[in-house]
Amino acid sequence: MSYFFDTYAIIELIKGNPKYEFVKNHIIITGTMNLAEVYYALLLENSTEAVDSIVKKLNIEFIDIDQRIAVEAAKLRYKHKKLFLSYIDCVGYILALHNNLTFLTGDKGFRNLESVKFVPKE
Repeated sequence: MSYFFDTYAIIELIKGNPKYEFVKNHIIITGTMNLAEVYYALLLENSTEAVDSIVKKLNIEFIDIDQRIAVEAAKLRYKHKKLFLSYIDCVGYILALHNNLTFLTGDKGFRNLESVKFVPKE
């Protein structure tokens, strides 16, 4: 099975969370904005040099968005506005659907949507 990794999933994989052991040898398929979030989160606790080293070791493949994906993501966020989903996660979810990937996340707002592998944060 192939996954689209949301930001949380990438960070937990980097941290060595045992709940993400099942994807440790997978290619990290994600979006460029997810990498921006990961990089920022890592900078909060590490030097730029350390973060560069961590990111360089990741086996990442990026999927780009287009206008259609952006619009579908906005519609998804609007439809589920009571769940307070982030734009970046909505984009990732739509990218996952369009690329026949399972959306890997710890965000409980996505747990009941189709094609989601929800790994609880607790």
